[in-house]
Parts: sequence; C-alpha cells; structure tokens
Amino acid sequence: MPAPRRTRKQHVVSTKKERLPYLLWSILIPLILILLIGAWHYRTGIIYYLKTVISTAPVDEGSNKKHDARNIFLMSQHQDYTFGIDISHYQGRIMWDSIRTINDRFPLDFIFIRATMGEQGKDREFKNNWLGASAQSKIKGAYHYYRPNENSIKQAKNFIRQVTLQPGDLPPVLDIEELPRNQSLSNLQKGLKRWLTEVEKHYNVKPILYSGDSYYTDFLEREFSDYVLWIANYNFWVESPKKHWDFWQFSEKGSVNGIATSVDLNMFKGSIEQLEQLCLPF
Repeated sequence: MPAPRRTRKQHVVSTKKERLPYLLWSILIPLILILLIGAWHYRTGIIYYLKTVISTAPVDEGSNKKHDARNIFLMSQHQDYTFGIDISHYQGRIMWDSIRTINDRFPLDFIFIRATMGEQGKDREFKNNWLGASAQSKIKGAYHYYRPNENSIKQAKNFIRQVTLQPGDLPPVLDIEELPRNQSLSNLQKGLKRWLTEVEKHYNVKPILYSGDSYYTDFLEREFSDYVLWIANYNFWVESPKKHWDFWQFSEKGSVNGIATSVDLNMFKGSIEQLEQLCLPF
C-alpha cells in the first residue's frame, strides 16, 4: 500500500522543526562573535581584573580589593593624565599629613572640595578640608551641589559667601545631579545658567560643570557644551574618557591613605602643567 500522505499542517510543523536548528545558529553565531570581539577589545582590563581579584587569596570582608584593581588598571593606562579626588564631610576628618598618593603609587595632584548645597547648606568640613589641601600644596577647587527646586541666585550667593578663591585655585564647580520636581527642563536650564553667570561675574572665571554622563547627554549637552566638563561614569566597560570630557570621575571606591572611607577618583585629561593653565591666573 502507498505511504499515507502528510497533511499540509503536518508538513508546516515538520518544516519548522527542520529550520529551528538553523534559526538558533543564525542567532548564536553572531552573538558569540560579538562577545568574542568585546572580550578581545577589553582583554587587558578583564585579564588584569581576573588576575588581581579572582586568582588571589580571599581578602577580609569589606575590602576594596576589586575596586582597587579596576582603579589601578585605569590609572596605569592613563599615566600621562593627572589624578585627583573629590571630598565632602562624608569622608569625615581627614588626616592631611598622610595625603600623598592614590593606592600608594599614583600621585594625587588635585582635590575638589564640596563647599555648599542649595540656598543655605554648608559642608561642615569645608573649611578644614580647604586649609588641609592648601597646607599640602595641592591644586584645589570648590564645588556647589545644586538643588533644582531652590532659587538659583540664592544658591550662587551661598557659594560666594563661603568660598574665597586665590590664584592657582581651580575655577568654581557647579554639581548638578537631580531633576526638578515641579518645573520644566527649560526652567532648570535657566536656573543653572543664572547660577553660572552670577558665579562667573563674581570670580571673573568661567565655572566648571559637573554631572553624570547620562544626565549631561539627556538634559544639558545642547545648552552647556561650551563649559569645561567634569563627568561621572563608573561603567566597567568604559576604559577612557570620552572626547568632550575634561575631567572623568571614574570611581567612587578609591583608596587614599589618610581617608578612612572610600573616596571619588578623578583624572584630568592632560598634564599637571595643562591643569595649572586651567587655574585662576597669578
């Protein structure tokens, strides 16, 4: 007897089953290639991380070891740049006599210090930190944490009252990280411009603008691209500052002798001589 003929439905099901392996491989092969290309591109950082963290003996709980490994790798890759930290009262009382290097090997050449927050806030360690950085002959700068829901001119005057800049100091910094609750993006931008203009008029120098990478790209880039930029991005896959970043805050888990807590680490995209050119002139 002749073999029973397959119905159209059975034929479609059979064809789908036959095609399934080809479909899976057509997805898996490009995915594997992408992963291999990515691993090759970031091979130096991945190998350094694995050798330093995974292949070593266990460390005490609370250790910064994995972050130190990442930070050391990045600084080793950019030894032609200049390294610094930024601090506030969250770092507690700092032992300034011990402030020399990052991870006991990279020169610490500049320090950003939080001075004020909003209309009335004052960092309780600002004066101590400002004097301490001066005593260690570090290039220093002061920053203001901007609160979008408070008056911008009052915030500028709060900063001006607290901060006296001298020749050799870095320009004042506006730190913007929050989105406003009850105002439009255009009003936020107007407020930021008012702060920047007021502060520039007082110190006779154009301020530096600090923000997160995504925040800057989404809300600020179109209006504020002509400012010196200090951008925060801790992404493991980012191994170099982008072209438009002047300062890169690459870690919030830095280790510095004399500071009991973790501290933010930064690199300036240039030599110390180029950093000095950015400072207030003598």
